[in-house]
Amino acid sequence: MTPSGPNIAAIRALRDRLTEQAFCTPVIRCPAIESAMGNRTRVFAKLEFLQRTGTFKARGALATLHGLTKQQHKQGVTAVSAGNHAIATAFAAQAVGTTAKVVMIRTANPSRVAACKAYGAEVVMADDVHQAFEVAQQIRDEEGRYFVHPFEGLSIALGTGTVGLEICDQVEAFDAILIPVGGGGLIGGISNAVKQLRPAAEVIGVEPEGADSMHRSFASGKPESIDTVTTIADSLGAPFALPFSFELTRRNVDRLTLVNDEQLRETMGFLFQSMSIAVEPACAATTAALLGPLRDSLLGKRVVLVMCGSNIDWATFSQQAVFNNVA
Repeated sequence: MTPSGPNIAAIRALRDRLTEQAFCTPVIRCPAIESAMGNRTRVFAKLEFLQRTGTFKARGALATLHGLTKQQHKQGVTAVSAGNHAIATAFAAQAVGTTAKVVMIRTANPSRVAACKAYGAEVVMADDVHQAFEVAQQIRDEEGRYFVHPFEGLSIALGTGTVGLEICDQVEAFDAILIPVGGGGLIGGISNAVKQLRPAAEVIGVEPEGADSMHRSFASGKPESIDTVTTIADSLGAPFALPFSFELTRRNVDRLTLVNDEQLRETMGFLFQSMSIAVEPACAATTAALLGPLRDSLLGKRVVLVMCGSNIDWATFSQQAVFNNVA
């Protein structure tokens, strides 16, 4: 292990182990986004929303469960999530032959709850994310289930590190990579891998204004929390940062930027109109940042966008997306 996280050999070994359970998702050139940038920027998108379970979360969940003992598999696992991590944990549990009892927020999209149950998980509802962690702690204590954290820990960084490894294998050279920020599990793992393979590339985190715990943590120099999450990008709505993922992010990320809900809504509509993809708000965050606050600083560069998830039903998508030209 390097001081900042798992090394490339460990990440590649996991990538090889997960070949049958987690896809190598494609990277595509994005002429529509390039056109919106005035055709002066080369834009590539890592389509991680095509991953099993619809998000990158399957990678970290699989990495965690593959590292458990036979006894831990026998007792099962638990998790906390607004949806995507719960789905991924349910999928990973089924894949390795154990059981999952997941805690979801009561406002979670019904399609995500249904997806968890389809993978065989038992679903327990909580009123908010803080209560959800308390309920999961109780399940762990009373039932002996292993808690699969949504963003903190070495196994999560190994799993999300495979995204960074694949990008560096798929895109010969790039100047900057934009990564969504929730709790820090995705950006921590990707940035750790990218800085080992492409140290000159600028790594930029994109966080919603209504869930800016990483911005606050960078400002204070230590993990911080927020009282409430107020963003439509619920997949990025982590209420706090934690030491391991924060440290990986702090060491390997060059800067952070914020996007607001209106920018997310407009970009969801733009991606649907220009690329025929319907994605959740979190997935639109990197494109929103490129077309918004990062536009001038990244003009003329080769940029990779991490597109993280597509777990949204049409009714919600059509309600959230704004269909106009954001260019």
